[in-house]
Amino acid sequence: MQTSTKFWAIFCVVLALLVIVPLRDTSAHPSEDELIQQLQEQYGRPRPSDDADQQTPEEIEAARAAAEPPTLFEAAWQYLGLGYVHILPKGLDHILFVLGLFFASTRLRPLLLQVTTFTVAHSVTLALAVLGLIAVPTIWVEFLIAASIAFVAIENMFFDRLTPWRPFVVFGFGLLHGLGFAGVLQSIGMPQGQFITGLVTFNVGVEFGQLTVILAAWALVHWFYNKPWYRQRIAIPVSIGIAAVALFWAVQRFPLFS
Repeated sequence: MQTSTKFWAIFCVVLALLVIVPLRDTSAHPSEDELIQQLQEQYGRPRPSDDADQQTPEEIEAARAAAEPPTLFEAAWQYLGLGYVHILPKGLDHILFVLGLFFASTRLRPLLLQVTTFTVAHSVTLALAVLGLIAVPTIWVEFLIAASIAFVAIENMFFDRLTPWRPFVVFGFGLLHGLGFAGVLQSIGMPQGQFITGLVTFNVGVEFGQLTVILAAWALVHWFYNKPWYRQRIAIPVSIGIAAVALFWAVQRFPLFS
């Protein structure tokens, strides 16, 4: 009886987080001003005033210091943190996608295959988009990201193991998510003189964020992997919750409705 009660308590908490929290903030990507403010608060780089005549000597000195190119360590630390924060807690859509990959199977190999494929794919489009070599309208990127989350979640409901086409689908969706990541860097800009450092460490921060999501999910549900009811009571219901949120986002972000 205690085990059953513990299970349903955990399940209700997880389901509430998956459904209620995303609906409270349907814009998964923060705006440019929010991200700039985030950099100011976390890394101490104040934004110069648009009206220099109204600045105090201390503000002028701070603005001058902020305009100086960051060191290698400063750029790495800033963009590592920015990449991580873009996943946790800002990137609710990316969190749900990673959870969709997680609940596809209880085996480690399928999970590693999907996560590795996703990482390679989003790294490619992140670099190409930030370099200005590719450009896709944000409105379509956001819509397709929501659709990708719904797809993996719905597939989890009908297949109890990794399908032969799943890695290819995940790779394609990873390309889309890379464009979403790139939108953040394009809004903020890359650190002066540290382009490669900023790009690489932002991507590493994203990976750390995704790994945190996977480890948190594993810590919650791995106790039930060997239970005969794991799929029916955990994997499928959570996938339904993910799909419901993703479909809501897809309708909301559909270009004709925006």
